[in-house]
Amino acid sequence: MATKEGGKSKIIASTKRGDQGETSLLSGERVSKTNLRIEACGNLDESSATMGLAKALATNPRIREILAAIQQDLFMLGAELSNTDPGRELNRVEEAKISDLEQWIAELQVEVPLSTRGFVDPGSNPVSASLDMARTVVRRAERSIVNLHQAEGLQRPEVLSYINRLGFLLFILARYADKLP
Repeated sequence: MATKEGGKSKIIASTKRGDQGETSLLSGERVSKTNLRIEACGNLDESSATMGLAKALATNPRIREILAAIQQDLFMLGAELSNTDPGRELNRVEEAKISDLEQWIAELQVEVPLSTRGFVDPGSNPVSASLDMARTVVRRAERSIVNLHQAEGLQRPEVLSYINRLGFLLFILARYADKLP
């Protein structure tokens, strides 16, 4: 990786610590890059990246604010899943964050009532299409978190509740974006 400093390129050396297929959790523990925690964290990272695309495409301030808040939550969620040290204090996604998702869902459903008939064909505009893409990536993240929970257990049930509500919020948010000019 190269950066510019004072007009000169500066090469930032890679640690090369991952060359053998391992990486570190927040606890410092080295694990395989195929570890269930790494899979879940990678899916959360990809979820945030797809939401970043939707945020970059969106001109609607409400959509941008919601996505920015969610991206912060996903950062905390990823840190929590990457931490196997129960004594380490971290910011966590608490019930209040789940309530925020539920509140946004309720508000958006008033503006965009959902039909119980038929399927939605994603892609009516770039913002809604990118939100639908984010939703599918979040659902993959959810499956990987459930897999982790079934194999190792999670310390807190809020993790599963948050990611489940998030998938539905993104569906509603995409339908809201469908209706925007």
